[in-house]
Amino acid sequence: MQVKIYHNPRCSKSRQALALLQERGLNPLVVEYLQTPPSAKELDAILKLLRLEPRDVMRKQEAPYKQQKLDDPAKSRAQLLAAMAAHPILIERPIVVANGKAAIGRPPEAVLAIL
Repeated sequence: MQVKIYHNPRCSKSRQALALLQERGLNPLVVEYLQTPPSAKELDAILKLLRLEPRDVMRKQEAPYKQQKLDDPAKSRAQLLAAMAAHPILIERPIVVANGKAAIGRPPEAVLAIL
């Protein structure tokens, strides 16, 4: 089983989710998404697995969210995805993808449901 975690090592929830995966003997592909951001296309695929929309996984307190007025309902899905790809700090973390499913690790134990 291939497991991928979109990870921020500075985030305690992300570290906890990664530890949970490793405790179960998994060796996930760790994507430090702030260093290697997913493309808009990748984000779209992840959101489809999550069954969520872009704003559902956006960190609304971050400066780019406010500066780009991403709360504007006139912004298209494509515009929101492009903003997330350009400013990965906007992406909620961690996100784990496995078995054709995805989960946000808030709480970290939520990722276990897709294994």
